[in-house]
Amino acid sequence: MSIDQERVLVVPTELLHRLGHFQGFTSDVDRYLAELLNPEHASYRPRAQMEQDPSFKQLIPYVIFQHRDSAGAVRLFHYTRGSGQGERRLHRKRSIGVGGHISIEDSQVGGPPYEEGMRRELSEEVDVASPYRQRLVGLINDDETDVGRVHLGLVHVFELESPAVEPREDDIAETGFAPVETLLADRERFESWSQICLEAFLW
Repeated sequence: MSIDQERVLVVPTELLHRLGHFQGFTSDVDRYLAELLNPEHASYRPRAQMEQDPSFKQLIPYVIFQHRDSAGAVRLFHYTRGSGQGERRLHRKRSIGVGGHISIEDSQVGGPPYEEGMRRELSEEVDVASPYRQRLVGLINDDETDVGRVHLGLVHVFELESPAVEPREDDIAETGFAPVETLLADRERFESWSQICLEAFLW
């Protein structure tokens, strides 16, 4: 579906400020989650408009795949975003996060729309051939970039038993697992949300 046609889940930016504005990363999930996902506050609006309207925040699940090697060192899945992905402002940026917008179609599946949307996005973008356990570790808000001003990230860490993640899309390129220290050393090539997560020491 094109950006012009898509209707995505948003909340008023004012709600974030009322709950407690922050810049960067917060691990205080309990403070925000219930109200952000409350149907009284959420709505589905045209994505093309929302990309230019900072009075709303588009809710984005941002999934990080983590694996511990035989020595116990944490390694993260990483990739380069291709030019065919919807958000042109992130093209050719490196990333450690997989996910995307929650669409109005996700509200018609039967389960909680946010969870349905996260499952759909992951199944579209990657093949995960490993058992895992997941946890919601925090939120990202970045009002210092054009992309960040209109998005709010919910950061999920998937702890994999083996590093078995493969892309399903051509626009997820140059993939692999690497130590956190290696990725931090190359942080300037990464999109801002990945930089924020790498520096938040979530592992």
